[in-house]
Amino acid sequence: MKLILDACCGSRMFWFNKNHPNAIYMDIRNFEDTLSDGRKLEVKPDVVGDFRDMPFPDNSFHLVVFDPPHLVQAGEGSWLAKKYGKLGLNWEQDISAGFGECMRVLKPNATLVFKWNEEQVKLSELLDAIGNEPLFGFRRGKTHFLVFMKDEVSG
Repeated sequence: MKLILDACCGSRMFWFNKNHPNAIYMDIRNFEDTLSDGRKLEVKPDVVGDFRDMPFPDNSFHLVVFDPPHLVQAGEGSWLAKKYGKLGLNWEQDISAGFGECMRVLKPNATLVFKWNEEQVKLSELLDAIGNEPLFGFRRGKTHFLVFMKDEVSG
């Protein structure tokens, strides 16, 4: 079993090594397309799966990266929806379930890095939906990187 899970890898945009040997890349999508500006978009996960119901045992990973779709409104065929994915109408339940799954597959005392862009959903709404407070984080523009730790008892 690998040490790191990227639960919503998309095109692996923020990875320096897009094929890191210690990482498993998962996404619900698997496709290739050409964007309107001519750039190629590839979403090629190692595992096709839903972040709300991950196909991994409890306590599997030392690090989980969670960069779920953050758009509620985007045209189905739009480049934004293709590149970043799109949340459903019940985004609060979806994100809460995804956060719970990330914590479930983390080993005790392991780390979750959660990336969120608040273009359409504010950070305060996200934190209300997941019901957890991050240890610390970093904000650049509308994008937040939040760090959580799974304790020994909870999941």
